[in-house]
Amino acid sequence: MDAELTRRLSRLLDHVEHWLPPVPEEVDWERDVAALWQRHALGGRLLPVPPRDALTLDDLLGIERQKLALIDNTRAFLQKLPANHALLWGSRGSGKSSLIRALLNSLAPEGLRLVQVDRHDLSGLPTLVEQLRHQPQRFVVYCDDLSFEGHDDAYKALKSVLDGALTGPPENVLLYATSNRRHLLPESLSDNEASQLVGDELHHGDAVEEKISLSDRFGLWLGFYPFNQDTYLEACCHWVTQLGSASDWGAEARAEAVRFATLRGGRSGRGAWQFASHWVGRRRLHEGR
Repeated sequence: MDAELTRRLSRLLDHVEHWLPPVPEEVDWERDVAALWQRHALGGRLLPVPPRDALTLDDLLGIERQKLALIDNTRAFLQKLPANHALLWGSRGSGKSSLIRALLNSLAPEGLRLVQVDRHDLSGLPTLVEQLRHQPQRFVVYCDDLSFEGHDDAYKALKSVLDGALTGPPENVLLYATSNRRHLLPESLSDNEASQLVGDELHHGDAVEEKISLSDRFGLWLGFYPFNQDTYLEACCHWVTQLGSASDWGAEARAEAVRFATLRGGRSGRGAWQFASHWVGRRRLHEGR
């Protein structure tokens, strides 16, 4: 009977084996500089990924203060000096995610390794950091476009890893997050109803304290703001020259860049890149006709 059962199981596996996904490649942190964390029922796994592009810190214009602050913080971390978890917050398209990518491209030779975690996989964050705790490399765990709704409890795992657990975060792990919200959680007018002024001190209500307590665990806050027109046009010029040539930028391109931003209702680094792609692509298309 055992032999028959073994034979039948073997036949079943032969039939379903080609439907199974390939065994994921193991991360080699001597070779790989970035990975994605995927949570599953038994914990989670790391999937190595190549850098998305060759974006450099010099490509990011209009955010010099933010660049310098994050570079200094990360280099201190890589040299085993005190450093802070970082929250990059502010307007859409202003360079928050691009700064993280450029930081990896620039500092990977100095030992930086990046692990990206999706917001929906944050409940597995404690498992991830425990896996990284005993590695010799130094890691930035990164969550892009982080925000939570009022009923979402996933932020509690993040709070615990940042500061709340008895063991604390591993010495070789920092958390960086980007968000459009400064406090990561939605804020409503009713939250402030329980706040009160005692003498000259403002005492927030419990709802506000709960929301601030998450973002307050990030020691480095970097705000990103919409570009003014001069900075936007400088970024447009940079990307038009990068994607095409210096001859592609002139009075006509400048006027079209202003119209492009007006139609989109805002100026940003992302908008400058999109304009350059539109402008250079269209010019090359018509030149070939």
